[in-house]
Amino acid sequence: MKIKNIVSLSLLCCAFGNLSAQNPWPTVTGTAKPWTRWWWMGSAVDEKGLDKQLTTLSKSGFGGVEIVPVYGAKGFEKQYIHYLSPEWMKMLRFTTDKARSLNMGVDMSVGTGWPIGGPQVDEKNAATKMIVQTYEIKADEKFSEKIVLKDEKQKNVRTVKPDMVTAYNEKNEAVVLTDKISGDGTLNWKPAFGKWTVYAVFSGKTLQKVKRAAPGGEGYTLDHFSPTATKDYLKTFDKAFGNSNDGIRSFFNDSYEVYHADWTPDFLIEFKKRRGYDLSLYIKYLAADEESETAGRIKSDYRETLSDLILNRFTKDFTNWANSKNSQNTNQAHGSPGNLLDLYAAVDIPESETFGSTPFDIAGLKRDPADLQKADVPDMNMLKFASSAANVMGKRLISNETFTWLTEHFKTSWSQAKPEVEQVFLSGINHVFYHGTTYTPADVKFPGWLFYASTNFVPENSLWSHLAGLNSYVARTQSVLQSGKSDNELLVYWPVYDQWASPKGKDMAFKIHNIEKWLQPTEFYKNIDRLEKSGYSLDMVSDRMIGEAKMDQQDIQVSEKGGAYKVLIVPQLNYFSESTLRNILQLAQNGASIIFQNGPENVPGFFESEKRRNELQSLWKSIPFQQKGNMKSAAFGKGKIVLSSDVEEGLEYLKIEREKLTDTGLKFVRRKFGGGNYYYVVNHTPKDISQNIPLNYIGKQVVLMNPENGDFGIAEAQNNSVKVQLKSGQSLLIRNTDDIDTSIPNWHYTEKTGAPITLNQTWSLSFKEGGPELPETRTLTKLQPWTDFTEEASTQSFSGTGVYMTTLNLKKNKADDYLLKFDKLYESAKVIVNGQDAGMVWSNPFEINIGKYLKKGKNTIQIEVSNLMANRIRYMDRNKIEWRNYHEINFVNIDYKPFDASHWKVQPSGLDGEIQLIPVYFSK
Repeated sequence: MKIKNIVSLSLLCCAFGNLSAQNPWPTVTGTAKPWTRWWWMGSAVDEKGLDKQLTTLSKSGFGGVEIVPVYGAKGFEKQYIHYLSPEWMKMLRFTTDKARSLNMGVDMSVGTGWPIGGPQVDEKNAATKMIVQTYEIKADEKFSEKIVLKDEKQKNVRTVKPDMVTAYNEKNEAVVLTDKISGDGTLNWKPAFGKWTVYAVFSGKTLQKVKRAAPGGEGYTLDHFSPTATKDYLKTFDKAFGNSNDGIRSFFNDSYEVYHADWTPDFLIEFKKRRGYDLSLYIKYLAADEESETAGRIKSDYRETLSDLILNRFTKDFTNWANSKNSQNTNQAHGSPGNLLDLYAAVDIPESETFGSTPFDIAGLKRDPADLQKADVPDMNMLKFASSAANVMGKRLISNETFTWLTEHFKTSWSQAKPEVEQVFLSGINHVFYHGTTYTPADVKFPGWLFYASTNFVPENSLWSHLAGLNSYVARTQSVLQSGKSDNELLVYWPVYDQWASPKGKDMAFKIHNIEKWLQPTEFYKNIDRLEKSGYSLDMVSDRMIGEAKMDQQDIQVSEKGGAYKVLIVPQLNYFSESTLRNILQLAQNGASIIFQNGPENVPGFFESEKRRNELQSLWKSIPFQQKGNMKSAAFGKGKIVLSSDVEEGLEYLKIEREKLTDTGLKFVRRKFGGGNYYYVVNHTPKDISQNIPLNYIGKQVVLMNPENGDFGIAEAQNNSVKVQLKSGQSLLIRNTDDIDTSIPNWHYTEKTGAPITLNQTWSLSFKEGGPELPETRTLTKLQPWTDFTEEASTQSFSGTGVYMTTLNLKKNKADDYLLKFDKLYESAKVIVNGQDAGMVWSNPFEINIGKYLKKGKNTIQIEVSNLMANRIRYMDRNKIEWRNYHEINFVNIDYKPFDASHWKVQPSGLDGEIQLIPVYFSK
């Protein structure tokens, strides 16, 4: 829709005084605010401490907590409370009551530490693995060995008889011998000829225990594939909770980190029921790493069966149980040996995870490689498995465990957190959980109790007073991203069978820590990466989802509440289910547009593969393709099918428009609501952008909204474009509606800036809070970090807030606004002008508009700077002051080595370089 008006937008300078204007921001609910994972160490909590910390979290802008009990601090054992005991439940009820009074929510994990498990998991329900033993038998030799489980670690496992026994001769002929084994392991069979290899498969136990377990939560991890294990496990919670949920909004399950679990006692029965044949005859192909087509097909069927079992026996049972308590459930599916899209789709709140730090190109962004994880870099497309499942199925909330190991302990600034959470938002996530916050009793000294893998969102953090800046930014952004529903136009099929067909290994866990092996090298990944960079919005889709899809006019829709999509893309693949192709052709028959990157030639799995391959080819040949330049296309019923190796060329042929704003380097995510849509736009480039950007959807009124400070104003549009002025590291929201609100003021653009005023006069520097002791007050002839004053020991060890103050004589005040610009800020600041709070400076590009607080003549400028915790922790370690003394893993550094900050360099703290006051003039 073309509009006559001219639109402009600026985050550089925007001051709005019309308090009567209707506020276009959605209401910021508790769900829109950030939540935090809340570790209860040893569950050594009490009502006084819970009250204090919840109140503190609420005042800092948190909307809720997620309780995860873990190991405890040494010396506090008498205060430990056993998980789910009557006393523990009393503390939980106090927590939910207090949270409710603060308009906060409470989630809790179904277990302590991770992965799911505990004392109620007996040997029968513990995680199970396949143990394969082989024996050699010759026709002319006596075989007297007992076929029994040899692994000494399994001596307490009740299983004695193998689940299946199969013998293979040199011609690869197989004989199933399972019923030839006596109770004592005697083999009642003799070969009539030749040399045979006998494969015996036992149900063993992984013997994995819950990691980082809290008192009362220790025990085996759960068998996710068992028909009874999940239900039996949750009975313990039924006993503790009764028919109530005790105020729990959602029950949470952490990522699947169950190692070597690849079997369950009734696997053979389930395999035959689901795949159509007896696995016993083919166990050799599953047990070995044989590079053959048969091995790949058998393993594909095996992996698909594991996926079915974890979906139907764990995930769905977990969801049903939580819903029976009138609660929701939250689940991290990543790491599971199953189709991640189907697993995420089966829960109320799918949750992904970011681990490590991203190398952004933002100008001036602090990032020291020495303080980062060496291996893990968050990947937006990994996060999209969770958001895609939610968008396709119409789930309002998609959560993410955010900031896990963002940097080394005590060295994370809020400026580093901002682009990481922006990347999470751009992936479609809209409900972030910080990782995280540790409960600390009131009488525990600095730095309080801390968890080893977290960014420390704790009140003891010297940056805590400025956390409200990050939290309010997250809350405003999420209030928009939780509105309406996603507005993505493309569905991209995930060819999971190409993964499952690998002849190597047995189970296949799709982990966030090895995406360089299973995700990033694939054509699927390369396609979605190219499409997103080109300006297309997309979600991923599974075979199961395609089977449920229907047409809504010309759009593909899997769920009534879910997204409506213009095109389904099937990227280059090797294996494709004939039933999925049949479902796709039915969609096309009813009006869908489909793009295939290549013609499918093979079916997955072993059973009747030749018959099914012929069916696949027959279905494919039914498409009446005609050559169209470099591609082929076909009218198919009411729809269209395109065959093109270049997916973007196919999209152009189908007249699917991309968002050309990405040509500038800007990134975006789009939401639609009744009567309009939102664009969330982020500048992660190293350059400032001041230009008109094209948008595919523009309303009669365009309102621009600054998520950092809440400012808003009407933009003007011309030729379907919007003018933006975004500096490197900044973001904005664009709201398009057909309704016009005349009470909203115009957005101000910066037309020009005047000569900067350098604040190079005398400054005073004092200290208001922090430790271990406050440095002396001093007068500065030039701005310097307080750590430059090495002659005073306290400046090297201090973590807290230093106050820089000066006066400025402003001879004239004719500019529309004034921008206070920082050269080097370590790490964040609150700015007070003439006694008025002008706001916080906590993220790139480290500047703030203060014009409305200035006056002609004398002005007082006060800058309260908070630094990192690092220098104080360094001081404590150098002086051997004990502060970390926990059970289990205790406290490790980012490389999982014992933590020691005594060798650290002093981190610069305070202000450095120049501070400039820049006159700003708006375009008229």
